[in-house]
Amino acid sequence: MVNGLALMSEQDVSQVAWIVTLPDHEATENFARKLAEELKPGDLLTLSGGLGAGKTTFARALVRTLANDPELEVPSPTFTLMQVYDGPLCPIVHADFYRLSGGYELVELGWEELTENAIALVEWPERAEDALNPEHLDIHLDIGPGGRGRIAMLTGTGAFASRLQRIKAFRNLVDRCGWSDAARLPMPSDASVIRSYERLVKPNGETALLMISPPRPVGPPVRRGKPYTTIAKLAETVHAFVAMDKGLRALGFSAPYIYGEDLDAGLLLIEDLGSEPVVDENGPIPERYAEATRLLVKLHSTELPQVLPVSNGIEHEIPPYDLEALLIEVELLADWYVPHIIGTQLSGSARAEFVNLWTEALGEILAGPVTWILRDYHSPNLIWMPEREGLQRVGLIDFQDAVLGSPAYDVASLLQDARITVPADLELKLIGLYARERKAADPDFDVSGFARAYAIMATQRATKILGIFARLDRRDGKPHYLKHLPRIEAYLTRNLAHPALGRLKVWYETYLPRLIPLEDETPPS
Repeated sequence: MVNGLALMSEQDVSQVAWIVTLPDHEATENFARKLAEELKPGDLLTLSGGLGAGKTTFARALVRTLANDPELEVPSPTFTLMQVYDGPLCPIVHADFYRLSGGYELVELGWEELTENAIALVEWPERAEDALNPEHLDIHLDIGPGGRGRIAMLTGTGAFASRLQRIKAFRNLVDRCGWSDAARLPMPSDASVIRSYERLVKPNGETALLMISPPRPVGPPVRRGKPYTTIAKLAETVHAFVAMDKGLRALGFSAPYIYGEDLDAGLLLIEDLGSEPVVDENGPIPERYAEATRLLVKLHSTELPQVLPVSNGIEHEIPPYDLEALLIEVELLADWYVPHIIGTQLSGSARAEFVNLWTEALGEILAGPVTWILRDYHSPNLIWMPEREGLQRVGLIDFQDAVLGSPAYDVASLLQDARITVPADLELKLIGLYARERKAADPDFDVSGFARAYAIMATQRATKILGIFARLDRRDGKPHYLKHLPRIEAYLTRNLAHPALGRLKVWYETYLPRLIPLEDETPPS
């Protein structure tokens, strides 16, 4: 049961996406309230059913929830045709088309303008169906077998079809896991364009996180018939998160416990690790960064599998961070940062030289040691958990894009944080901590080789992020990432001073002098 809702599997009615049994008046109201949580401005719901089927009960509960007023008077709009209510999110339009002769009458009522940024609920929609947005959610209520309770049949058309499937998957998931009575609070989004989170809060204060990560749509081919996400080894389903989560927990690390999952829908109900960061208003908290560094020491000192279980009969093979992936990432600099931030274009020969130099520099990385790279191991994805002991105080999230590659990558990701400045002296101190503890765990650990790998991977990552943040601004409308560019540019300048990157440094100085000034020039403040 979901708050009194018994969820039934689809019956043999192809046009019905979801059938819900509502055993009583309270269940009907409760279903309307839960459905209201899923609605947004511009949505259209059509409501139909015979006398006594519960349309008035459903409509009143839906409008009151959307208006955030449980005592709101919601009269039938049979004679007024439309009632408009103010809501905290947007206006709510409750209409009854029983007295209309056709859709043409809606023009006189100003229907299109009235509902453009509103949530609209329409009873007797068939009276003006030709004038309604075909992309909507239809709810048909009927009296249950033997006159007991009601049955709601929900059908989504257009984009609402897939939304309805996600709504159904969510309700089944929280019902199965015992979280159906939880309130839902949206959480701030980050750079991902397909993944989002909600915090669920039970009446007793217990919390969990809902991870919404539907299968990544296949993008246009960009190279040899493959999309960027495939080449860059980005997770295309939630399977990768589940596998890595189980793998990290098996090693004793604080990855979220998974309460429940719907792999097809891309929904996970996971443990809420809290929100205490590893930074404060002054920047990195050294003790917490040191513990995060020690976590990488333990991870990199452990023999790790390359294939992990997801669920019964499903496995996830961690992909290699190969040359193709590493190169397409650094080329983001040429594709986005150079034209949109620098304001120039690279010639074909300059770009070819760039790729050739990076291919040469990455050669020793690809021939070096391999471990799990969590890939986004930096302050936004590290949660401090003081109630736990040792390395378990470092909570881990956002590791679904993990690959197999150089251990230097995640160390650089942590110590050259893209969103908060890590002072050079702290970075050097923690590199030393990492090297000493790796050497203590393995006398054969190559400290100088790691230092070279760190410089190369830190430069690769800074180059990539300059391109990504420029893309987030220009393509995705997220200009707030631009404020981080000076920090990443400073990291890049610092990294290119390493002898292993001498030839690449000359390239950056030649083609991007604004970014990397010549040694006899004064660098920008």
